[in-house]
Amino acid sequence: MLILLVIVAVVLLLAIGMYNSLVRLKVQCDNAWADIDVQLKRRHDLIPNVVETVKGYAGHEKGTLEAVINARNRAMTAQGPAAKGEAEGMLAGALKNLFALAEAYPQLRAVESFTQLQGTLSQLEDTLQNARRYYNAVVRDLNTKIAQFPSNILAGMFNFKAREFFEVTVPAEREVPKVSFGAAAQ
Repeated sequence: MLILLVIVAVVLLLAIGMYNSLVRLKVQCDNAWADIDVQLKRRHDLIPNVVETVKGYAGHEKGTLEAVINARNRAMTAQGPAAKGEAEGMLAGALKNLFALAEAYPQLRAVESFTQLQGTLSQLEDTLQNARRYYNAVVRDLNTKIAQFPSNILAGMFNFKAREFFEVTVPAEREVPKVSFGAAAQ
Protein backbone atom coordinates (compact mmCIF):
# COMPACT_ATOMS: atom_id res chain seq x y z
CA MET A 1 0.00 0.00 0.00
CA LEU A 2 2.85 2.37 0.85
CA ILE A 3 4.60 1.59 -2.45
CA LEU A 4 1.40 2.36 -4.37
CA LEU A 5 1.03 5.64 -2.50
CA VAL A 6 4.65 6.58 -3.33
CA ILE A 7 4.12 5.73 -7.02
CA VAL A 8 0.95 7.84 -7.17
CA ALA A 9 2.74 10.74 -5.45
CA VAL A 10 5.68 10.55 -7.90
CA VAL A 11 3.34 10.43 -10.91
CA LEU A 12 1.37 13.38 -9.51
CA LEU A 13 4.54 15.41 -8.94
CA LEU A 14 5.74 14.65 -12.48
CA ALA A 15 2.37 15.70 -13.90
CA ILE A 16 2.46 18.95 -11.91
CA GLY A 17 6.00 19.63 -13.14
CA MET A 18 5.02 18.99 -16.77
CA TYR A 19 1.91 21.17 -16.45
CA ASN A 20 3.89 24.02 -14.89
CA SER A 21 6.49 23.72 -17.63
CA LEU A 22 3.78 24.02 -20.29
CA VAL A 23 2.29 27.04 -18.53
CA ARG A 24 5.71 28.69 -18.22
CA LEU A 25 6.38 28.24 -21.95
CA LYS A 26 2.91 29.52 -22.85
CA VAL A 27 3.47 32.65 -20.77
CA GLN A 28 6.91 33.14 -22.32
CA CYS A 29 5.32 32.89 -25.79
CA ASP A 30 2.73 35.50 -24.86
CA ASN A 31 5.44 37.76 -23.45
CA ALA A 32 7.68 37.33 -26.49
CA TRP A 33 4.76 38.12 -28.81
CA ALA A 34 3.97 41.23 -26.74
CA ASP A 35 7.60 42.34 -27.18
CA ILE A 36 7.27 41.98 -30.95
CA ASP A 37 4.00 43.92 -30.88
CA VAL A 38 5.63 46.80 -28.99
CA GLN A 39 8.47 47.02 -31.50
CA LEU A 40 6.07 46.81 -34.44
CA LYS A 41 3.97 49.62 -32.95
CA ARG A 42 7.07 51.78 -32.59
CA ARG A 43 7.93 51.07 -36.21
CA HIS A 44 4.39 51.78 -37.43
CA ASP A 45 4.34 55.07 -35.49
CA LEU A 46 7.64 56.17 -37.01
CA ILE A 47 6.78 55.47 -40.65
CA PRO A 48 4.40 58.44 -41.19
CA ASN A 49 7.21 60.78 -40.07
CA VAL A 50 9.58 59.23 -42.60
CA VAL A 51 6.98 59.47 -45.36
CA GLU A 52 6.23 63.14 -44.55
CA THR A 53 9.93 63.97 -44.58
CA VAL A 54 10.42 62.29 -47.94
CA LYS A 55 7.23 63.89 -49.29
CA GLY A 56 8.75 67.32 -48.66
CA TYR A 57 11.67 66.56 -50.97
CA ALA A 58 10.30 63.95 -53.34
CA GLY A 59 6.55 64.55 -53.31
CA HIS A 60 6.22 63.61 -56.97
CA GLU A 61 7.22 60.01 -56.06
CA LYS A 62 3.63 59.45 -55.00
CA GLY A 63 3.49 55.72 -55.91
CA THR A 64 6.38 54.82 -53.61
CA LEU A 65 4.99 56.86 -50.74
CA GLU A 66 1.51 55.35 -51.14
CA ALA A 67 3.00 51.84 -51.25
CA VAL A 68 4.69 52.45 -47.90
CA ILE A 69 1.51 53.78 -46.30
CA ASN A 70 -0.58 50.89 -47.72
CA ALA A 71 1.95 48.32 -46.51
CA ARG A 72 1.97 49.98 -43.07
CA ASN A 73 -1.82 49.86 -42.87
CA ARG A 74 -1.86 46.15 -43.84
CA ALA A 75 0.83 45.41 -41.27
CA MET A 76 -1.09 47.21 -38.54
CA THR A 77 -4.29 45.23 -39.20
CA ALA A 78 -2.71 41.80 -39.72
CA GLN A 79 -3.59 39.22 -37.07
CA GLY A 80 -1.44 36.30 -35.93
CA PRO A 81 2.22 35.53 -36.50
CA ALA A 82 1.86 34.20 -40.06
CA ALA A 83 -0.22 37.13 -41.32
CA LYS A 84 1.94 39.65 -39.44
CA GLY A 85 5.09 38.05 -40.84
CA GLU A 86 3.81 38.38 -44.40
CA ALA A 87 2.57 41.94 -43.92
CA GLU A 88 5.75 43.03 -42.17
CA GLY A 89 7.82 41.53 -44.98
CA MET A 90 5.87 43.60 -47.48
CA LEU A 91 6.36 46.69 -45.32
CA ALA A 92 10.11 46.06 -45.09
CA GLY A 93 10.24 45.83 -48.90
CA ALA A 94 8.31 49.09 -49.27
CA LEU A 95 10.65 50.80 -46.82
CA LYS A 96 13.67 49.54 -48.77
CA ASN A 97 12.19 51.11 -51.90
CA LEU A 98 11.61 54.36 -50.00
CA PHE A 99 15.21 54.49 -48.79
CA ALA A 100 16.46 53.58 -52.26
CA LEU A 101 14.42 56.49 -53.57
CA ALA A 102 16.09 58.75 -51.01
CA GLU A 103 19.45 57.93 -52.61
CA ALA A 104 18.31 59.81 -55.71
CA TYR A 105 17.76 62.99 -53.67
CA PRO A 106 21.03 64.21 -52.11
CA GLN A 107 19.25 67.15 -50.47
CA LEU A 108 16.99 64.65 -48.63
CA ARG A 109 19.94 62.58 -47.44
CA ALA A 110 21.46 65.79 -46.06
CA VAL A 111 18.40 66.53 -43.88
CA GLU A 112 19.25 65.66 -40.29
CA SER A 113 15.71 64.63 -39.33
CA PHE A 114 15.57 62.14 -42.21
CA THR A 115 18.95 60.69 -41.24
CA GLN A 116 17.80 60.35 -37.64
CA LEU A 117 14.53 58.68 -38.67
CA GLN A 118 16.43 56.30 -40.94
CA GLY A 119 18.83 55.45 -38.10
CA THR A 120 15.97 54.89 -35.66
CA LEU A 121 14.21 52.59 -38.13
CA SER A 122 17.45 50.68 -38.59
CA GLN A 123 17.79 50.22 -34.82
CA LEU A 124 14.16 49.11 -34.64
CA GLU A 125 14.79 46.52 -37.34
CA ASP A 126 17.65 45.07 -35.28
CA THR A 127 15.48 45.01 -32.15
CA LEU A 128 12.64 43.39 -34.09
CA GLN A 129 14.97 40.74 -35.49
CA ASN A 130 16.10 39.85 -31.97
CA ALA A 131 12.52 39.80 -30.67
CA ARG A 132 11.44 37.54 -33.55
CA ARG A 133 14.35 35.20 -32.93
CA TYR A 134 13.48 34.96 -29.22
CA TYR A 135 9.77 34.44 -29.95
CA ASN A 136 10.51 31.67 -32.44
CA ALA A 137 12.85 29.97 -29.95
CA VAL A 138 10.17 29.98 -27.25
CA VAL A 139 7.54 28.76 -29.75
CA ARG A 140 9.90 25.96 -30.76
CA ASP A 141 10.30 24.92 -27.11
CA LEU A 142 6.55 25.07 -26.45
CA ASN A 143 5.66 23.17 -29.62
CA THR A 144 8.28 20.52 -28.82
CA LYS A 145 6.94 20.12 -25.30
CA ILE A 146 3.37 19.83 -26.59
CA ALA A 147 4.42 17.12 -29.04
CA GLN A 148 6.66 15.06 -26.72
CA PHE A 149 5.46 12.14 -24.68
CA PRO A 150 4.27 12.21 -21.87
CA SER A 151 3.70 15.99 -21.76
CA ASN A 152 1.57 15.69 -24.91
CA ILE A 153 -1.06 13.88 -22.82
CA LEU A 154 -1.30 16.80 -20.39
CA ALA A 155 -1.16 19.31 -23.23
CA GLY A 156 -4.14 17.63 -24.85
CA MET A 157 -6.06 17.36 -21.59
CA PHE A 158 -5.57 21.05 -20.80
CA ASN A 159 -5.99 22.26 -24.39
CA PHE A 160 -2.48 23.63 -24.97
CA LYS A 161 -2.12 24.44 -28.68
CA ALA A 162 0.98 24.68 -30.81
CA ARG A 163 1.90 28.24 -31.81
CA GLU A 164 2.77 29.66 -35.21
CA PHE A 165 6.30 30.80 -35.92
CA PHE A 166 6.91 34.38 -36.99
CA GLU A 167 8.32 33.73 -40.44
CA VAL A 168 9.23 35.78 -43.46
CA THR A 169 6.84 34.71 -46.18
CA VAL A 170 7.62 37.35 -48.81
CA PRO A 171 9.98 35.69 -51.34
CA ALA A 172 11.95 38.92 -51.92
CA GLU A 173 12.88 39.01 -48.23
CA ARG A 174 14.47 35.56 -48.49
CA GLU A 175 16.67 36.45 -51.45
CA VAL A 176 20.38 36.97 -50.92
CA PRO A 177 21.35 40.58 -51.67
CA LYS A 178 23.13 41.01 -54.99
CA VAL A 179 26.40 42.91 -54.93
CA SER A 180 27.91 44.26 -58.13
CA PHE A 181 31.13 46.21 -58.47
CA GLY A 182 30.83 46.42 -62.28
CA ALA A 183 29.71 50.07 -62.36
CA ALA A 184 32.35 51.15 -59.82
CA ALA A 185 35.18 49.62 -61.84
CA GLN A 186 34.43 51.70 -64.95
